[in-house]
Order: sequence, then structure tokens, then C-alpha cells
Amino acid sequence: MLVRDAMSTVVLTIGPTHTLRQAAALMSARRVGAAVVHDPDAGGIGILTERDILNSVGLGEDPDTEHAHDHTTTDVVFAAPSWTLEEAARAMAHGGFRHLIVLDHDEPVGIVSVRDIIRCWAPVRQHVPA
Repeated sequence: MLVRDAMSTVVLTIGPTHTLRQAAALMSARRVGAAVVHDPDAGGIGILTERDILNSVGLGEDPDTEHAHDHTTTDVVFAAPSWTLEEAARAMAHGGFRHLIVLDHDEPVGIVSVRDIIRCWAPVRQHVPA
């Protein structure tokens, strides 16, 4: 199975000046665990995850004054839609992260998460009548 078969095509893109609270609200509303941060001035694409927000709040930082650009990972490993799920899982395990931005012709077209991969690999739960 390929990344294109498992990825979420709901790509939340935010700007670098979004506060962490704004980012968290948007992520929550769309039920996603990561946002693509597009910063044309910094020259690229980064990722902000729920873990980044949690770490900031855990350190006592104010989510209303902290901005996405200060918590964005910019040294990003990108996946291609044609990668196998094994390749994506290997990249995640090697890098110690749970989300990969999927690029097609240098444009984000999706995000694949550990959860997406597990959904593809694990058998579907079936309700068994009591």
C-alpha cells in the first residue's frame, strides 16, 4: 500500500504568526494532529504538531502570545505519494516523529500519520453481537 492510499488530504495550513491557541483551535476543529506552517519569508514549509503545542504549554508559555514560527519544525522530512507505507514508517521511526507532510511537485497534498498507517495495517474492528 502507498502513502497516497493512507494519507489525509485535509491539510491545515497556517501562517507563522498564528498563536498557538489559534493553531490548536484550528487543529481541533479539523480533527488533525498537525498543521503545515507556510512561511514565505523563511523560505519554506514547516510543521507544527499537537506535541509542539503541548510542550510549550507544559513549559508554562502563554498560548495566546506564543507564535507558530517559534515552535515549528523546519528541518522537515517529506514523503512522496508514491512511497510505500513501509518507507513512511521507517522515516518516522528513524526521525522520531509521528507525521509526514506529503509533497507532490513541491506542494503539500496530504499528511500521513502513524495512526493512518496503523489503520491500513491493522484489521478493521468488527462489532460482534453479544
